[in-house]
Amino acid sequence: MANRVVVTGMGAITPLGNSVETFWEGLKKGKAATAPITKFDASGFKVKLACEVKDFNPQDYMDFKTMKRMEPFAHYALAAAKEAIEQSGLDMTKEDPYRVGVIVSSGIGSMQAHEREQIRFEKSGKIAPMYIPLMIANMASANIAIQYGMKGINTCVVTACATGLHSIGDAFKAVKYGDADVMITGGCEAAVCKTGIQGFAALTALSTNEDPETASRPFDKDRDGFVIGEGSGVVVLEEYEHAVGRGANIIAEVCGYGNTCDAHHVTAPRPDGATQSAAIRMALDEAGYTSEDELYINAHGTGTALNDSSETAAFKIALGEDAYKAHISSTKGSAGHMLGAAGAVEA
Repeated sequence: MANRVVVTGMGAITPLGNSVETFWEGLKKGKAATAPITKFDASGFKVKLACEVKDFNPQDYMDFKTMKRMEPFAHYALAAAKEAIEQSGLDMTKEDPYRVGVIVSSGIGSMQAHEREQIRFEKSGKIAPMYIPLMIANMASANIAIQYGMKGINTCVVTACATGLHSIGDAFKAVKYGDADVMITGGCEAAVCKTGIQGFAALTALSTNEDPETASRPFDKDRDGFVIGEGSGVVVLEEYEHAVGRGANIIAEVCGYGNTCDAHHVTAPRPDGATQSAAIRMALDEAGYTSEDELYINAHGTGTALNDSSETAAFKIALGEDAYKAHISSTKGSAGHMLGAAGAVEA
C-alpha cells in the first residue's frame, strides 16, 4: 500500500537571501540577484555576471571544526537542512534513526577544491589530505547525516541541472513505498569559480550580457543564455500518518513525480518536447490531476534558446488546451540557474 507524502519543513540558501522567507520575499518583489562576480577577478572573462550567495557565514550554522571539513556546496546544504529540520520540528531523539534518510545532492561537488589542489600539486607535488572528502558530491548528504545522526537511506543523485529534483523524487518514492518515515532531501551547488564560469561559457550556455537587469531573462525573445547561481534548497518529506502522529505542521503534499530521459544529446534538449512531456504526464497522472485543478508550473526556464522552446512544446503536448490556462514562470530570472540546487530551491 502506498503512503501519502507531505512536506513538513523547508530551508534555502539563495542569491536572494539566506532563508526561505527572504528568498520568497525577494521573488514576490521581483528582485534580481544578478551582479558582477566578486568571488574571483572576472575582468578578463567574457562572462562577468553571476547570482552569488551573499552575507553567508558558515559558522552561523555549524561549529568551526565542522565547517573546516566541508566545501561551500556542503556548507550551503547543511545550512538549508538546519532551517528545514528546525521548521519541521523533527526531534531525532524520538525517531528511529534507521527510518530517517538523506538525499541532498550536488551536480558537481567542489570545483574550488580541484582548482586549489591542482595549483598546490604543480607547485609542490603534494595534495591536501582532505582533498577527496572535501571534493566529492555526496559530502552534502554525508555531513547532514553525521550532524543529526540520521542512519537511513543516504545517497547522492548526480544528474546535472536535474540533480535537486531527482533527489526529491527519489526521496518521495522512498517515503511513499515505505523505505523511510522521513527524508531530508534537496540539492546544493557552489560553482561560481574560474573553471565553473569558463566551463559553461565554453559550452556557450552562459549569457554574456553585462547588464544585471536584463542578463537573466527566461523566455524573452532576446535571451542569450543563463546566469549561473549557487546555493541550496532542502525539504523535509514525511509519511503523512507519521507527521500527524508527532503533531507536525504540514505545509504541502507531494502527489506525483515523473522521470524520463531524452536519449538525444549530451547537452541539447530534445527539440520537440516529446520525452519531457511524458515526464510531466507521469507526475500529473500519479497526482490525479484534472482540468478543473488550478495549475502552476515552475519552468526550468534557463534562458537558453533550445531549452525555452523545447520546454514550451513539452507543456503544450502534456497539457493540451490546459497549457494556456496554467500559471507558468521561471524563478531563474531572479536567482539565476543554481545548477544542482535549482530544482530543489524551485520546489
